[in-house]
Amino acid sequence: MSQMINYYSSFDEWGRLEREPLEFTVNCHYIKSHLPEKGHILDIGAGPGKYAIELAKSGYDITLADITPKLAESAREKVREYGLERQFQGFDVADARNLQLYADEQFDASLMLGPLYHLQQEEDRVSAAQELHRVTKSGGLVFVAFMPRMRHVATSLLYPQHWKPNDTIEGLTEFMRTGIFNHSDEGRFTGAYYFPIEEIEPFMEAHGFEQVKLIGSGSIAGLMKPEHWQYWRDQGEAAFQSIMQIVMDAADSPYILGTSSHLLYIGKKV
Repeated sequence: MSQMINYYSSFDEWGRLEREPLEFTVNCHYIKSHLPEKGHILDIGAGPGKYAIELAKSGYDITLADITPKLAESAREKVREYGLERQFQGFDVADARNLQLYADEQFDASLMLGPLYHLQQEEDRVSAAQELHRVTKSGGLVFVAFMPRMRHVATSLLYPQHWKPNDTIEGLTEFMRTGIFNHSDEGRFTGAYYFPIEEIEPFMEAHGFEQVKLIGSGSIAGLMKPEHWQYWRDQGEAAFQSIMQIVMDAADSPYILGTSSHLLYIGKKV
């Protein structure tokens, strides 16, 4: 866990979402379209607060939490820049596995857009799911990010030197078996756990959630490069918005889930 904290203390997560806007745009579209009109939302693993700020702009009350103190403080500064302080109930340093700061059923809805794929041990993922269930109101929605195993296999095959030890048959075979990835190059992406897609719904169901949707945050456009986007922008605003609608509509197709680097699980507490 200390490795993850050190990594995100220096990594520009806000900038990543700026550089990869599709994931953020697709997720926000589906989160907003499923949330009730108002309510108090927990964003655990919030990072620098980009999703929390977007929801605060829409009038939701937010409690923001992250295990990395620097990110919680960065989020506070960003909220101050946007003048949204009244919408935020707290900027907490908290571990998704133990949300003792919060009461049972305290939140109308909860976001967990990172912790589950950073927890490599099964018992830790179970603890995080149980805590998410505990703090969310009965019938409340949860939005949880996963990373699919097959997409990382494909990425490793394409760029083996960037994803060591998946640059060897032994390393790749072990990753396919366990879903656990720890980068061999110091300072690179922190350790993570990649789920088999078919295990996501049963895992969440076992911890008290009913699946509403599972979407590919990268949709069908996850591999598009800036020049590809520019082509469609050059067709004019109306045409570009039509393209974006196609991308949004395609995101919940089960046939593209394995091509997306991140998945968004939408579930209801039962």
